[in-house]
Amino acid sequence: MQESASAPFAAAPARPAEQLRVQSPFVRTVRRLLRNRSAQVGLAIITLLVLIALFADVIAPYACDQQIRQSGLRRRSPPCIHLLGCDRDKPQLLMGLDSNFRDLFSRVVYGSRLSLQIGFLTTGAAILIGTLLGAAAGYAGGWADNAIMRIMDVLLAFPSLLLAIAIVSVLGPGLINTLLAVAIVSIPVYARVVRASVLSVKEMDYIAASHALGASPLRILFVRILPNSLTPLIVVGTLGIATAILDAAGLSFLGLGAQPPTPEWGLMLGEERNSVFNAPHLVFFPGIAIMITVLGFNLLGDGLRDALDPRRKA
Repeated sequence: MQESASAPFAAAPARPAEQLRVQSPFVRTVRRLLRNRSAQVGLAIITLLVLIALFADVIAPYACDQQIRQSGLRRRSPPCIHLLGCDRDKPQLLMGLDSNFRDLFSRVVYGSRLSLQIGFLTTGAAILIGTLLGAAAGYAGGWADNAIMRIMDVLLAFPSLLLAIAIVSVLGPGLINTLLAVAIVSIPVYARVVRASVLSVKEMDYIAASHALGASPLRILFVRILPNSLTPLIVVGTLGIATAILDAAGLSFLGLGAQPPTPEWGLMLGEERNSVFNAPHLVFFPGIAIMITVLGFNLLGDGLRDALDPRRKA
């Protein structure tokens, strides 16, 4: 009788260790991200851009401001690639020369370094300030919430590029002022996203338990609420890098951003915009660089949005 009673337990197969192991949310998110096609393409593009920016000194055949003056070369010379039949007596110019006899390929390569710096620095500053303002507004509520959010609403009432133009016009043209302007116009977006997340998270039961245990308001906000409110901010921030690069390029195109001879893609477009018919390569290659960079961050942002969606299965 004892053998028959214990038989069902003995017959149960042992579960493998892989099934017993519980994956952390971070691991599940990374796996979903790496399986997402959009994220894969976006990560590949961004990784390539980062490598180009890091090794620009090795990849670029010339300095970004070096003039190439040789016989047979003229302003805005078209690309010269030896493998495609170009005269080997001429220097190889993968993207041609600009109006100042500078190698366009080298300037585009160095421009990747500047554009990525603009995107990460401006977005990082805007996220930091916007997170603090949004968290304070959502957690404090009352008059503090109304005061902070009404200021954000005023900033959001203006188109971002027009507001950035107005700020740079007051501060003066230049790369640093462009970074400040793009960061300022981006703050309201992140502030509203964080405020909405904080308002949702602070009503959870574990927040009420923290209050009951006597935790300080700052500890509750920065240890309990904020870490659980950053999921939408990650997605918006990734997409915001692309927007920041576009805004900075637009300001440089108008002559309000980076100043010559800085190798900035928007500035290259602005300097050669009148050569679109007689030397289209001077506009085509910087424009393609901007497009690919923005596409990479947008694809990664879409992939992050899908990977961080709690309704999706692992």
